[in-house]
Amino acid sequence: MLHKDRFYATINYQKTDRPASWLGLPVPSAEPGLLKYFKARSVNNLKKIIDDDIYPIEVPYNYPPSYHIACAFDFAKKKHLDRPDDRTLTAPGFFEDYSDPEDVNRFEWPDPAQYLDKEESKRRAKSAPDDYAKIGIIWSAHFQDACSAFGMEHALMVMLTNPPMFKAVINRITEFYLKANEIFYESTKDHLDAVLIGNDFGCQTGLMLSPDLIREFVFPDTKKLIDQAKSYGLKVVHHSCGSIFPIINDLIELGVDIVHPIQALAKDMDAANLRKHFYKKVAFCGGVDAQYLLVKGSPAEVRKKVLEIKELFPTGLIISPSHEAILPDIPACNIEALFNAVKED
Repeated sequence: MLHKDRFYATINYQKTDRPASWLGLPVPSAEPGLLKYFKARSVNNLKKIIDDDIYPIEVPYNYPPSYHIACAFDFAKKKHLDRPDDRTLTAPGFFEDYSDPEDVNRFEWPDPAQYLDKEESKRRAKSAPDDYAKIGIIWSAHFQDACSAFGMEHALMVMLTNPPMFKAVINRITEFYLKANEIFYESTKDHLDAVLIGNDFGCQTGLMLSPDLIREFVFPDTKKLIDQAKSYGLKVVHHSCGSIFPIINDLIELGVDIVHPIQALAKDMDAANLRKHFYKKVAFCGGVDAQYLLVKGSPAEVRKKVLEIKELFPTGLIISPSHEAILPDIPACNIEALFNAVKED
């Protein structure tokens, strides 16, 4: 079965030879250990060795110092590290000092057309193996960026005390992503299967803010981002770490096809509970605990858990670590055990 066919069969709850699987996005510091253990020449070569099914296409965004679209806005009032692994939501942000929605124009908003490389986008999408499910990693984290725009604590207070100001900022951020995504979609047209967008709403035991606040201040723009992707015929993977059980039905209603990464140890996010409430209503991706099991567990324990998950979700779940980023504290032997177990009969 082709990787792409397995991906579509899995997310559509159809019969497959085995569930689809995904390595995720190893952070740079984790790559050397993985490549050495698997005797792989590159992460792409590693993917062939473990035989996963999803090929991520990162957006080529040429804005220094990060060169990453997730760091497109220089909101911090004080100089700080500005790489995807180092950025913070808690630093005081540009809009901390403003309260009039008209002040949204005081910030020097970047034009994505200046930094998003159309030709490189096309090259990356066309050069990816056609038998894989190709997923554009666009993030479009408008809520998290809005928190950075003020500093997170201040942002949440503005949300409650000055709603027009918060909405002016988050709407302007969304406009940026809609333009950036259109450039990316046009450049990769007919070469993508899905996109990954997302914002972190959850912590270990529940949501960071109430479902009603998310519905009022975040989801209207999330809907725009989803509808835009759907207009290009793409499946939508929505990422949020943490316990997001109370808003999964909302994500389904917004048009999300796949909920990611189902953080296994967060409240109500275990595979058994998700099957009970959402089986055949939406697909999932993740499920293999990356907080404890993959870090501290043995290969035998990882294998046992994957087999349990496969019994609960023989289809409908793309089996993957329950975080998109493989960190260096995860032993490579546990990654091997995960993907070997996926292929077991």
